[in-house]
Amino acid sequence: MVKKFLILLLVAGMGLIIFDLYQAYDSKENLSTLGEYYAQNGAEEVGAANLVTAVVVTYRGLDTLGEVSILFLTAAILSFALSFRKEDEIEEKELRPTSEILSIASQVLTPIIMLVGIYIFINGHLTPGGGFQGGAVIASAILLMLMAKPKLEISHKIIGFVESISGLSFIIIGALGIVLAGGFLDNRIMSLGTFGTLLSAGAIPLIYIFVGLKVGAELSNIVGSMSHNQNEK
Repeated sequence: MVKKFLILLLVAGMGLIIFDLYQAYDSKENLSTLGEYYAQNGAEEVGAANLVTAVVVTYRGLDTLGEVSILFLTAAILSFALSFRKEDEIEEKELRPTSEILSIASQVLTPIIMLVGIYIFINGHLTPGGGFQGGAVIASAILLMLMAKPKLEISHKIIGFVESISGLSFIIIGALGIVLAGGFLDNRIMSLGTFGTLLSAGAIPLIYIFVGLKVGAELSNIVGSMSHNQNEK
């Protein structure tokens, strides 16, 4: 009874906080000075039709580097925590057979999902999306494979190789921006091309390819570690 009362009290408190935030919310109809600059000059300076891309990958490239680093540390810590078990305590679980529907669906949908993920990060400078979104979609394809085949072993060496090469390439492109252009991750180390086409926005498509591969590898590593841990008791 006391436990239910405490849960109810907690829910009521959270509801009160959310209601107070809702009451105090004041929508802004005008952009800030910095936002106005991005809106007026982003397309011309960066050459990306997706203005969010222009901000995230170029103007605030160091923030993107920090986000990728945080994701890497999260994946590394989680994988370490899940694998930190005594060998004599590990026993194989007897898993239920996978349904035929899930098995067939995974074979059909997995390559399609991966292609969609690749499309999202390659076209991140033209349409909503980018490296983080595309990488997450690719990881969802890995998750579907593991759901259909729980005993499937994912090669952590391959994932680690892709992750390392992608991260190193990302840093190299960022450093080239300092040397050849105006700052870290400055996309003008390559020609801006024709606005609105696939080969435009300078180095942004290349940056997003490496970000997408790195994020996809890191999330796939997390999914693989969780699946391996779930199959044991």
